[in-house]
Amino acid sequence: MPRNSVSAASPPDVRAGRLIAGLATLTLCAAGLAWLYLPPAPLPRGTRADLLVVHKSARRMLVYAHGAVLRSYVVSLGRDPVGPKRREGDHRTPEGRYVIDRHNPHSAFHRSLHVSYPSMADAARARAAGYPPGGEIMIHGMRNGGGWLGRLHLVADWTDGCIAVTDPEMDELYRIVPDGTPIVIGP
Repeated sequence: MPRNSVSAASPPDVRAGRLIAGLATLTLCAAGLAWLYLPPAPLPRGTRADLLVVHKSARRMLVYAHGAVLRSYVVSLGRDPVGPKRREGDHRTPEGRYVIDRHNPHSAFHRSLHVSYPSMADAARARAAGYPPGGEIMIHGMRNGGGWLGRLHLVADWTDGCIAVTDPEMDELYRIVPDGTPIVIGP
């Protein structure tokens, strides 16, 4: 018999081990797919946020109502996320206190909530340095047609300075965050 050949009949403990390993692999794959694509249980109808807080270094956005956290989202940021936004084109997500000032159902991304950047101080700082401050900072979902990525978008920061979530998460945010909601973006 050749040295590398396996007998046709494996002992029962070898077959059982392979079966367990196969089931474990399938379970891990299913759990991974669920994490990538299944949204959390929806918040109750009529829920309204009154504050958003983004912790850039943790890649987290917390949504509050009446002082309690309603939901925590893992987010992607601008491609150069460390430090505050200084000018147009720096690919940074701003830092400071702003307001969600409008909903955009016709975004190039799956819906968006506009952040009131630049503040007067942001604009003055950029202009003093000889640059335009930039704008069009949004919380948004995936680029239209890219929703299939699910949470894979979290592999790297990829926006031009915006805050990105999955499409189902954006649907929820779009529903629960009214115009005028404060947003605090910190390091």
